[in-house]
Amino acid sequence: MFNDNRIIAIIPARRGSKGLPDKNIRILNGKPLIAYSIVAAREAGIFDEIFLSTDSQKYADIAVQYGANVPFLRSDKLAADTASTWDCVKEALDQYHTIGKKYDIFVLLQPTSPLRTPQDIVAAVETMMINNADAVVSVCEADHSPLWCNTLPDNKSLNGFLSQEILTKTRQELPTYYRINGAIYAVKTEYFARSQSIYDCSSFAYIMPKENSIDIDTLLDFSIAEYLLMQKNKI
Repeated sequence: MFNDNRIIAIIPARRGSKGLPDKNIRILNGKPLIAYSIVAAREAGIFDEIFLSTDSQKYADIAVQYGANVPFLRSDKLAADTASTWDCVKEALDQYHTIGKKYDIFVLLQPTSPLRTPQDIVAAVETMMINNADAVVSVCEADHSPLWCNTLPDNKSLNGFLSQEILTKTRQELPTYYRINGAIYAVKTEYFARSQSIYDCSSFAYIMPKENSIDIDTLLDFSIAEYLLMQKNKI
């Protein structure tokens, strides 16, 4: 319970992965990847339930070791790689409802964001409370301005690639852009049930530090996360 709200953490972890086999349980600095999100949720201290949404009993057993609950596995239709994360969230909330557990807020924590901290999670939920928001999504500053990006024609010509206005500006003069980093989605369950999108006037951003915002998808991402975790452990 947090500010009179019952809150559930939902950590989605389908078995396998096209890009990186069994990415979600791949060992990162001595722990399976899913462990980082479970431990961060536990240490945040605001959750009534920490649930791992998975189609794998092996993943479920690992999750329980680190403090998550897995009272049920995903349905077969949501085990495919075509299933959306939001469908998995809906199924989880519905299944908990059938066993008499309802929550005011869910916080989706993607396991591919292992550097997200307990403090980030609490701050995102506090952002929701302060703004009376229906949803809060974590973002971080973009590494490169999209104003320096464009598509290329088949012949790779750079004619008109950048506007003259952009060419005359220094990097410091460009506006700051942010990107969704995939680490935290805090959403009121009632709002989720009636909305087509979580990006509207009742939604707000929580700005996370870049160093906490890595999203693991490739072996290179793993290596970067490993390095950053080692540096954190030295402090």
